[in-house]
Amino acid sequence: MSRILLVDDDPTLRRTLQLNLAARGHEVTLASSGAEALQAVRDGDPELIVLDLGLPDLDGIEVLLQVRGELTAPVIVLSARREAHDKVLALDIGAIDYVTKPFSMDELMARVRAALRRRPSPEDDAVPTVSGSGLVLDFANHRATRGDEVVHLTPTEWRVLAELARNLGRVVSHENLLRAAWGPTYGRERHYLRVFANQIRRKIEVDPARPVHLVNEPGLGYRLVV
Repeated sequence: MSRILLVDDDPTLRRTLQLNLAARGHEVTLASSGAEALQAVRDGDPELIVLDLGLPDLDGIEVLLQVRGELTAPVIVLSARREAHDKVLALDIGAIDYVTKPFSMDELMARVRAALRRRPSPEDDAVPTVSGSGLVLDFANHRATRGDEVVHLTPTEWRVLAELARNLGRVVSHENLLRAAWGPTYGRERHYLRVFANQIRRKIEVDPARPVHLVNEPGLGYRLVV
């Protein structure tokens, strides 16, 4: 059984999701607004958050930003917003998955199971510090520097780099990178990787147009070189 915080302002959908999650043995806390969600996070230490973006008081993105600053529980976003930039923004901030409404209940329950399997474990902090050519990536403390400059990386960028660091110097396939950074239900969304690779290069490369650390191997994947 896992503690799940369900945040949605639609009472019918909230009740339906609660019944489905409870039937699978989960302990469900309900919130209908951003303020209620943030208070529930502080009071209950949930192991998973299912978060609607269309809340009556705070935008779900703002709730996600605050949640990510307070705990490491995975977040699945529920939203009627289908634009790619909304998905990328939510994933960039730290959501582990993004489900658009309307959705299949069986699919959402599968994504819940997948997200719970990705809860932080001691192995998540076991990625060794990577350094070379002025770049330092300290995964245990989530601190990155390039020369004397502190580099600010998002949670998703850290997950991408962590998987590459575990395979330092070796090519990691697009599929494996997607699953490591976004979860086991991903594998075909290569455009996500292109967006995040470009973002990471702007932060860690001296010349992002001529990357030497985050290297693309066309048709295969990416490798991290220091």
